[in-house]
Amino acid sequence: MSEAPTENKEVEIPIRTTVFEGKELRYRTPNSLTEWRVDTLFLEEPDTVRWLSCMKEGEVLIDIGANVGMYSTLAAVGRNVRVYAFEPESQNHSLLNQNIYLNNVSDKVTAYCVALSDTSGLSMLYLGHMDAGGAFHSSGEALDFNLQPLNTPFVQGCVLMTLDQLVEEGTVPVPDHIKLDVDGFEYKVVNGMMNTIRNPAVKSVAIELNPALPEH
Repeated sequence: MSEAPTENKEVEIPIRTTVFEGKELRYRTPNSLTEWRVDTLFLEEPDTVRWLSCMKEGEVLIDIGANVGMYSTLAAVGRNVRVYAFEPESQNHSLLNQNIYLNNVSDKVTAYCVALSDTSGLSMLYLGHMDAGGAFHSSGEALDFNLQPLNTPFVQGCVLMTLDQLVEEGTVPVPDHIKLDVDGFEYKVVNGMMNTIRNPAVKSVAIELNPALPEH
């Protein structure tokens, strides 16, 4: 039986940087997809960036479908916002935490490996593909962003929660802002946070919609 190495040598993962509000943002980029996310941060969703730019120091943002944390870290570093980020896919959640660490915002961003929905319990997460930084995954049902059957290469276990439950239990505070992007399942997440968004303390909600879906 071979012995474990006495010295643990880490494999270097490239880091790509960008600047927001005069402050440097740093992201681990293990593949071309994560490089693209950094390179297009201010181009892919400019309205989202403008919305985040209006947030005030100390406000609370719930980032649902956080992926690798591009917007969570942007809000924390650039606007000094307190962020609760939800990302159930295991590789993305790992990179999300690494990016929190790289940007030194562990006191401002908390990442949960949880899928928000309209119910709570143990379920399955159906992956659209196995690339780190990827999207188009679905929780509870194997459906794509058009709510059509998804041909999935891998299925992992996941935890489902409703935002209402998390707020009622005090796990997260009533947020000032909510960002929601979960590739077709937004309507389920909204059904699970109706009590929260009725709270007058919530100032804004940004939701990615698919106009082709009656559910949206």
